[in-house]
Amino acid sequence: MPEAAAPAAGEDRLLGGRVRLLQPRDGYRAAIDPVLLAAAVAAGPGERVADLGCGVGAALLCLAARCPEVAVTGVERDPGLAALARDNLGLNGLAGRATVIEGSVAEPIPDAPFDRVMMNPPFLPPGRGRTSAHQIKAAANVEDGLDLAGWIAAAAKVLKPRGWLTLVHRADRIDEICAALRPGFGAVTLFPLWPRAGEPARRVLVQARRGGRSPAVLAAGLVLHEADGGYTPAAQAVLRDAAPLAL
Repeated sequence: MPEAAAPAAGEDRLLGGRVRLLQPRDGYRAAIDPVLLAAAVAAGPGERVADLGCGVGAALLCLAARCPEVAVTGVERDPGLAALARDNLGLNGLAGRATVIEGSVAEPIPDAPFDRVMMNPPFLPPGRGRTSAHQIKAAANVEDGLDLAGWIAAAAKVLKPRGWLTLVHRADRIDEICAALRPGFGAVTLFPLWPRAGEPARRVLVQARRGGRSPAVLAAGLVLHEADGGYTPAAQAVLRDAAPLAL
């Protein structure tokens, strides 16, 4: 079967120009979440990482730029986004050590098991919030056929024993995330992403180890914006200078 054609796209830059990113001109567009997600993945030389629901590949491209000795496999069910992700691999010279598989994250992945899995699952369950009229954007934001627990179960299936899962999600779904992690994961770290100092977190990075037994940790997190709306120096270091986040 021929590969799907990529949707009309424009080019953006991430990590201070280190990453070139083609993404749709309309509808779905990657924001800072995948950049922060990739920064939280402490992959070492020779490790293999899966990016479940990779979209156009923003997170896997950022990880590959920061960790040049890591192999990355992206999984994306939308044919158009998967096609753009493949184009992005070529655009960034990564065709030799990164691949994109078109398919559901719930299906077996040929390259499994992995040392690490990262993912940015849809933020909303069906019926909650306003659904975008744009099909690709709606699919990226609203769970369809696989709930949050299903995403975490899919990650567990493709992780090696003692492998690490890192995800970014809404802070108001921490209870669900922790409940879904409890059967097979431990050593959970919650890393809040504060919009500004003194404001409630809207996003949270979560890291957990398959089969881990260490107690959970609530980290200090990262303040993203100054009072004037600009990024804090710590956030700039991650978003522009490719600094890692230590969870």
